Amino acid sequence: MNLPRKELLKGCKDPIGMEILIKQAELVLRTWEPIWSPFISAPLREEALERMATLNNLFWQSDGGHPGAERQRLQCIRYTDEIPISKESAPIYGIHIEGNFLFDRASPQDFRNALEIIGVPSGGLGDLWIRGDRGAQALCTPEAAELLDGKSSKIRDVPIRCELVPTTKLQLPINRIAKRLQTVEASTRLDAISSAGFGLSRGKVVSQIKAGKLRLNWKPIKQVNKELIVGDRIQLEGKGNLEVISIELTKKHRWRVELLRH
Repeated sequence: MNLPRKELLKGCKDPIGMEILIKQAELVLRTWEPIWSPFISAPLREEALERMATLNNLFWQSDGGHPGAERQRLQCIRYTDEIPISKESAPIYGIHIEGNFLFDRASPQDFRNALEIIGVPSGGLGDLWIRGDRGAQALCTPEAAELLDGKSSKIRDVPIRCELVPTTKLQLPINRIAKRLQTVEASTRLDAISSAGFGLSRGKVVSQIKAGKLRLNWKPIKQVNKELIVGDRIQLEGKGNLEVISIELTKKHRWRVELLRH
């Protein structure tokens, strides 16, 4: 059974990733066997779930290995009469990446690049987070875990070693409870709203932007004076994310901004 591929791909921001999910759905329709996708990015997940919602007899659920995971796997299930109630967990393993980064700090992307050099495809890796100067931990597919277990590599001149660990042994990122915030600012610039939302000085936010640690709508941005609009989302490494809920001009010609912080 073929899906309306042209309609599903029209205007898609990640057509390659969406194509993979369409093929997965078509296979589920033919075989009736539920399938988990590789790990996919948050923007692809959101776009896919919105577009796939129009398809009949297909149910989708996601799991990233911990609450609030950014990269997640999607399971597609075919049904006939009633939408299934499924809480099945995705097959996800943990990887501990040991290394001494006391004198040579590494970013999450540095670790991802090193693991991909070992041979792990991007879809094999879920969320990855830094553990101070001792290395990092990550979530991955069973296939990626088998490939990485016991492997060694380097990030620049720092040796790293990978070890398979149960997800229950991981020091998972903190799951922040969503909180509504209000702030009144002279502008709706990215640096101003981020400073208020994350509780950081403007200078600290600017340095984080220049270091590539802040993203707008999931994409890195270096434009500190970018004006925000309702619906924009800001992600800051180690600090969670902000969503712009509303923007109103006050009588004193300042901007009242309502934010949702996760």
